[in-house]
Amino acid sequence: MKQKAYARAGVDIDLGNKVKSALPRMLRATHRPEVLGKVGGFGGLFALDVRKYRQPVLVSSVDGVGTKLKLAFAMDRHDTIGQDLVNHCVNDIAVLGAEPLFFLDYLGTGRLEPRVFKDIISGFAKACAENHCALIGGETAQMPGFYQPGEYDVSGTIVGVVEKSQMLDGQAVRAGDAVIGLASSGLHTNGYSLARKIFFEQMGLKPRTYVPELRNTIGQELLKVHVSYGPLVQKLLKKFNAGPASRLSRKPGSKLSSKDGRPACPTIKALAHITGGGFVDNIPRVLPKGCDVVIRKGTWDVLPIFKLIQAKGGVPEDELYQVFNMGIGMVVIVAADKADAVLRSIRAQKQQAWLIGQVTKGRGEARVV
Repeated sequence: MKQKAYARAGVDIDLGNKVKSALPRMLRATHRPEVLGKVGGFGGLFALDVRKYRQPVLVSSVDGVGTKLKLAFAMDRHDTIGQDLVNHCVNDIAVLGAEPLFFLDYLGTGRLEPRVFKDIISGFAKACAENHCALIGGETAQMPGFYQPGEYDVSGTIVGVVEKSQMLDGQAVRAGDAVIGLASSGLHTNGYSLARKIFFEQMGLKPRTYVPELRNTIGQELLKVHVSYGPLVQKLLKKFNAGPASRLSRKPGSKLSSKDGRPACPTIKALAHITGGGFVDNIPRVLPKGCDVVIRKGTWDVLPIFKLIQAKGGVPEDELYQVFNMGIGMVVIVAADKADAVLRSIRAQKQQAWLIGQVTKGRGEARVV
């Protein structure tokens, strides 16, 4: 059969249709009852059940995976990238208290490789199912000559919902509050340009080089999946912030108070996803102007990958804590008298966590000391 002109130019529509025909089966595990229509429509449909909320607020975020993709190309492993993207987006909206509803992906490539496509989409589906988030649509673009052979780019958009009165905006944070750190799995999806320079240029490693300190190849270590804290955050909020004391009045100039007039202050006051910018740039995003956060080194178990970067990278320590998460993927700011209870609850969910700092009076900054 003669190849079509568009396929000879590098865009095989028939191959794209064939590859996408498996999508309904792959996405079945991500289905939620609010999803309408079918996969492949011009737009994804999601009927939000507004009866579950008094004042629902939609929360959205969009992101990519960055140069971590270079490791996927080098290792020819593509099943983790989709998970990284979904989990990163889930964490970004989780800090506001939002439950993820649905996710849409974008995949751009020069030549569509069926095996690679299947691996990437299966990663999206796995993470969406684990986060109770529907994968309702996406776009796959074949752009010959635009990407290097064997390379691609991915991005994703997530939409979630939170009850307005339960939304975490950091305004309840006060000096004296405790800061809990949740363990990361590694670099997650940030700092890879610097990490690749250190490991592959300065140290001369190859992606498949076994590194005794890591008990792993450097490539596999760097491909560890970005942890999703979304389900854990939802459990914590339901346990500690769901009572009447957390339904805060947010009228301009009003004091924090519950609807029955009693003083009110939530147990969990703010969360920060530790991504690019590390502690010093991400934590201030959730602080009121009159508060600082002091993070104390040595209060958590720093992962071997960060110790290796610190020992071999020649990077000033202050910069390391701004570029990398250094083993803490999310921080939780809680009322000091409830810190032990929250920490026990987190650890009961098999998530490593430590008390790593506190809130002080200040100017809305974060310091690592």
